[in-house]
Amino acid sequence: MGIIDYFLSLGSSVFVPIVLIIIGLILGQGILKSIRSGIMVGIGFIGLGLAISLISNQLEPAVNQIVERFSFNLTVIDIGSGAAAGIAFSSLVGALIIPSVFILNVVLLLIGFTKTMNIDIFNYSHYAFTGAVIHLITGSVVLGIGVSLVQATWSLLAADYSAKKVQETLGVEGISIPQGFASSTIPLFSVLDKIYNRIPFLRNSKLDISYLQGKIGMFGDPVIIGAVLGIIFALLAGYNFADGASLMMSVVAIMVLFPRMVKILVEGLLPISEAAKTFFNKRFKGKEVYIGLDSALTLGLPTTQIVGTMLIPITLVLAVVLPGNQVLPLGDLAFAAFFTCMATIIHNGNILKTIISGIINMILVLYIASFFAPHFSQLAANSGANSIKGQTTALWAGNTFDFIIVQIGRFGYIGLAILIVITIGLGLYVKKVTKMEAAE
Repeated sequence: MGIIDYFLSLGSSVFVPIVLIIIGLILGQGILKSIRSGIMVGIGFIGLGLAISLISNQLEPAVNQIVERFSFNLTVIDIGSGAAAGIAFSSLVGALIIPSVFILNVVLLLIGFTKTMNIDIFNYSHYAFTGAVIHLITGSVVLGIGVSLVQATWSLLAADYSAKKVQETLGVEGISIPQGFASSTIPLFSVLDKIYNRIPFLRNSKLDISYLQGKIGMFGDPVIIGAVLGIIFALLAGYNFADGASLMMSVVAIMVLFPRMVKILVEGLLPISEAAKTFFNKRFKGKEVYIGLDSALTLGLPTTQIVGTMLIPITLVLAVVLPGNQVLPLGDLAFAAFFTCMATIIHNGNILKTIISGIINMILVLYIASFFAPHFSQLAANSGANSIKGQTTALWAGNTFDFIIVQIGRFGYIGLAILIVITIGLGLYVKKVTKMEAAE
């Protein structure tokens, strides 16, 4: 546990650059170029962290004020992803998950079952949570580890499936997004995209940022959109002029800073991407290997920022009106952009499709987070989080992969066997689809 805690304590701004420097050296990039690439990525993550802190410091209090002002009567509190990840890693399964998933990933790469090497280690917490729930239900650590590895594999396959779209959208070859939550939304958004393409109104929609700016000029600029959304939030929160103006400037800053920070990240990733391409073309006859990164890399896309900000009040309304929902969105609500970031990728930046998909996804998130509340609360109590009163959960736990795997995995070793068969089938399907894409 000490080694695991140490690596987690380094944070993405230190751990990821170290890994990328090592990868750069292995790929023959040279020591100085590798160091520069790693450091630039680290700077990008620090910048993203500063931008995310704006969400915590400005948007989160506004959300809490809105909740208090409108007296939402919901009984299960969303304590947020940071606390949720800590609870997941503090479980017995969580203590074993990092080396287990890492070794599995290497093996799957060597046998060609995946193309992605997931270095986003902090977000292994999603797999730890699923395994911890199964351990709680069945009493078996082996089953807990088993289902965790199944989920890790599903994330890798989802990352492989969406890799080309991610690379085209972000302009960086050789990367993918296996992040535990983002990867779980890829099947849903992909199915919805196929449905939209059968509906003329949605199929013919061209509502992206470029189209918006072409139609309404400066009113389609992310800065202006951010200002409008900031004013709406200030009004909902009942802020005075000074607090409202500060909130508005923070929302605009989020819209502007995320794309700038992602550009710095991309500047560091591009040389590694090129080195990887040269390395694998030379030594492995063109075999592709993707570097699996955090979904924060996608937050610089204007559609993600606009839709993510719009989803904050929409999710509050959904929480109140959805029959059977018990969750009061708090800790994770201000970070709604993370919940819909892959919709932007799958829908090619179309704002209309992304907002519809985002709403559908948030409905699922609320119901799944409600379902996991008893398990989550028990794990929180087991972790020693005695200060948490009543039932708790996190929107972070509203993960469709978590839900599906727990529903099947609760049947013990028969359930695990079924999950392994499903995983093999998914792997063959993804391999078939990616081959067809490469041939086009």
